[in-house]
Amino acid sequence: MHTENMIRILAGTLVITGVILGRFVSAWWLIVPLFAGANLIQSAITGFCPAEIIFRKLGVKDRCGETAEAQARN
Repeated sequence: MHTENMIRILAGTLVITGVILGRFVSAWWLIVPLFAGANLIQSAITGFCPAEIIFRKLGVKDRCGETAEAQARN
């Protein structure tokens, strides 16, 4: 799986979890999907995505099939 797919899975999981917890536990949990949405917007504008950096360091390949180690060698 590629970093882009992993980021989408992470964002979707955070949104669903935050909404469910916001509904059944406390409205304060709605901060989680708000943060996920804000992070998606800022990463689209700036190109900086902390989750992408973490996934690359964990060895998840990006779209061109390289891992962080392969990119560092080039």
